[in-house]
Amino acid sequence: MKKLKVVLVGVNAKFIHSNLAIRYLKEYTKELDYECDMIEFSINDRINRMLEKIVTLNLDMVVFSCYIWNIEIVKALAKLIKLVNKDIEIVFGGPEVSFDGREFLENNEGDYLIEGEGEEAFKQLIEFKIDGELLNIPGFYYKKEGKVFYGGIKKNMHINKVVFPYTNRDNLSNKIVYYEASRGCPFGCKYCLSSVDRKVRFKDIQKVKEELKFLIDKKVTLVKFVDRTFNCNEKFAMDIWKFLIEQDTETTFHFEISADILTNKEIELLSKAPEGRFQFEVGVQTTNNEILRNINRYVNFENIKEKVIEVKKLKNIKQHLDLIAGLPGEDFKSFKKSFNDIYSMKPEEIQLGFLKLLKGSPMIKEAEKWGMKYSPYPPYEVLSTKDISYDEILKLKKVEEMVDKYYNSGKFNSILKYFMMKFKMPFDFYYELGMFFAEKGYFDRKISATDYYKVFLEFNSEKLKDDNEVLKEIVKYDYLMFNKKNWIPNFLERYIEKEEIKRINRIICDNVHYIKKNKFYIEMFKIDILNFIETNKILKNNVCLLFDDQQNIIQDITQLI
Repeated sequence: MKKLKVVLVGVNAKFIHSNLAIRYLKEYTKELDYECDMIEFSINDRINRMLEKIVTLNLDMVVFSCYIWNIEIVKALAKLIKLVNKDIEIVFGGPEVSFDGREFLENNEGDYLIEGEGEEAFKQLIEFKIDGELLNIPGFYYKKEGKVFYGGIKKNMHINKVVFPYTNRDNLSNKIVYYEASRGCPFGCKYCLSSVDRKVRFKDIQKVKEELKFLIDKKVTLVKFVDRTFNCNEKFAMDIWKFLIEQDTETTFHFEISADILTNKEIELLSKAPEGRFQFEVGVQTTNNEILRNINRYVNFENIKEKVIEVKKLKNIKQHLDLIAGLPGEDFKSFKKSFNDIYSMKPEEIQLGFLKLLKGSPMIKEAEKWGMKYSPYPPYEVLSTKDISYDEILKLKKVEEMVDKYYNSGKFNSILKYFMMKFKMPFDFYYELGMFFAEKGYFDRKISATDYYKVFLEFNSEKLKDDNEVLKEIVKYDYLMFNKKNWIPNFLERYIEKEEIKRINRIICDNVHYIKKNKFYIEMFKIDILNFIETNKILKNNVCLLFDDQQNIIQDITQLI
C-alpha cells in the first residue's frame, strides 16, 4: 500500500530566513507512518519554479504556512496546483488564515485549514488520512462537497510537548534560525496578534538550554527568539542569558524585549556578556505617552529611554528601536518628535514601520473610531487616519528609506555627523534628503552602491547651495572605510601637484616609525597636521595604504584634527 506523501511548504520573506512552523509540524509527526518533505522558497522565487518543484514530487498533500508577506503567492500556488492535479489536497495554516478560516477556505482552492497552533491538529489530520476516518478535530476546518465544516475551538497545547524542530540533517549555515522559549504575551497592545493570547507559557528551562546548545554546536550565526516579550519573566530571562553568556560561541542571539521592565539585576548580568553575543529589539512605537495609552501600552517613554541608555553604556549589546507611524491619535508633528527622541538615543538601528491592521487584532475594531483607512490587501497598512494624511504617510515612507539605507547600514556615519550639524533636528535632514531623492527620481530606478555616496555631494550642492570641499573628503573617508578594494570613483578624485605629492610622501616617510610605535601621541606629527589641514585630508587616505592596521591608523590620525 502506497504511503501518504506530504510536502510542507514555507515561502519566506528572504532567502536567509528559515521557516519555524513547517519544521514544528514535521518533527511533531515524525513517529507517524507517512512520508514528509519540506520545501522552502522565498517570495522572490518565480511562481512557476515553485509549482514545478511541488507537483513533480508525486505527492498527496501540500501544507502551506501562511503569513502577510506570502499569502497572495500561496493562494496563487494553490490554484495552480489544483489546475495541474485536482487530486492533490491542500492545507492552509498560520496567522494569516487563523482568524477568518471559514471565509478563507470558502473562497480559495483548498481542502483543509488549521487555525492557531498547528501541531496537534496537523497530527490528527495525518492520522485520519492514514486510518481513513475523519473525526472532528478542534481548531480545524474542512471542505466537503463545497461546504466548509468546523471542528470547534481548541485549547492551546502544553508548550513542553512542542518538539525541537531542528535536526542534524539541517543545513543551518548562512541562515537566520528562529527559536521560541515561550508562547503568548502578558501585554495587550491593540495592534498585535499576540495580545489575543495573554497567558504566557514557558518551556522547561533545562530543555531550552539543551536546545540552544544544539544550535551553538551547529555554529549558527544568528538565533532570533520569537518570544513576544522575552524579559516578561525576570528569572526565566536571566537564567537563559546567564547560560548563553557562559558559552564559548560566536553565535549572536536576538531578543524582543520591553526595555522599561529591565531590572538592575538584569542589566548587571548583561554587562558581563561578550560583545556581539546579544542584540535587542525594543518596540518603542511612539514617545508620546498619550498615544501609548491609546494602544493599551501603559508605560512611560522616559522609563524606556532610561533603560535603553543604560544598556547602551554597556557597549556590548546592539539595540534596534522600533517606531510605528499611523498609530491612533498620532499626527505628523507628534511622530516627528518621536523620531527625534529616538535618534537622540543613538541606537545602532532605527526601524520606522507603519501600522498594520491585522486580522484578529483588537485595533481593527477601532478603525472607524480613529478614522483609519487601510489597505484591504496584505500587509494591511494604514493609508491615513483622522490625524495623519495619506500625503504625510508617503513622506514618512521616504524618510524610512533614507534611515534604513544610510543610518542602519552603518556605512555613512561620518557623513551623517557632518549633516547633523547643518540641520536643527535629525528628522529635518532625513526628510529633506528623502524629498531630494524623490525629486531626482532615485526612488524610481536602481542606483549603484557608489551613487549612494555621490548623492550627498549633489544634495549639499543643489539643496543646501554649499560646495564645501571638506564634505568631499568626509565622503571619501567613509567610502574607503567600506570599499578598500575598490578604486576611488571619479567624483571623489582630486588633482594634486607632483611637488605636493612629494612633500606628503616625505612627511609620511619621516614619521612612519612614530606612527607605528606611538600612533597619535606624536607631537611633531600633530603640529604638521594642525598646520596643514588640507594635507591631513590627503594624508589619511595615503597612510592607510602603508600599514596592515588600516582602520586604527585612520582613526588615530582623525583624532588629531
